[in-house]
Amino acid sequence: MRRLLLLAPLLLFTVGCGVVQSAEDKATDSAREVARKAGERLYGQRRRTAEEVGRSASVIDGVEVMRVTGTSTHDGDGVDVIVRTSGSGHKGWLAPEEFVVRRCFTVRVSSDSDWGEDPRDVTCPAGPPLTFAPAPEAPRLPYEQLRAKLPRVPEGGRADEAEVRRALAALDLDPAIRTEVKADGARVGVLLSVKGNNFDAQDCLLARVGPGATEVWVPPRMHRMPGEGGCTVGNALDPKPSPH
Repeated sequence: MRRLLLLAPLLLFTVGCGVVQSAEDKATDSAREVARKAGERLYGQRRRTAEEVGRSASVIDGVEVMRVTGTSTHDGDGVDVIVRTSGSGHKGWLAPEEFVVRRCFTVRVSSDSDWGEDPRDVTCPAGPPLTFAPAPEAPRLPYEQLRAKLPRVPEGGRADEAEVRRALAALDLDPAIRTEVKADGARVGVLLSVKGNNFDAQDCLLARVGPGATEVWVPPRMHRMPGEGGCTVGNALDPKPSPH
């Protein structure tokens, strides 16, 4: 009995150490999961520079960007981003205490990386997290100006593609605004758009010049999502049905 009493503190110490270690492992796994989900957010086939990847990573909740290496997602091995994340576990039985760790992982963002790829554990670089300048704001699309400049065609008439192009040239558009014009019979379709990020709804304006009507509109958000085809000159000539 005396021997058991002497062993009891040692057993408690051993078990206690095991709980602490287990809590640390759990906290580290939690931090790794944050980094893995960040990798999923950054995954994609669109070509991006290292700065663009770093900026995108820096705005993910719970992620600090410590280092970015590489040139672009489509050059060499792509872009490696060292992120620092936090995770927590619990230690103790009767009154569990939270055990928090901060760990660093390398997330690879490349044209040939896999979805859900496991981040690599790395030593955290010295120094504070990196900061990135805000991305340049896309130019505002000139809805009212486009509506005012486009020609009107009387009933029974025919839209002139050259006249529509001259009207667009007179707008003196920002170079970042892409224009597309297409004639179809007596009508002419117009697309004005700015480059999207392949995740969010794209900004675009559609217009159609035809006999008796010149129309300018913004497609519904659902149609402007990547892959939906709403921001095309074809949609200006033959609009997709309303999603509602």
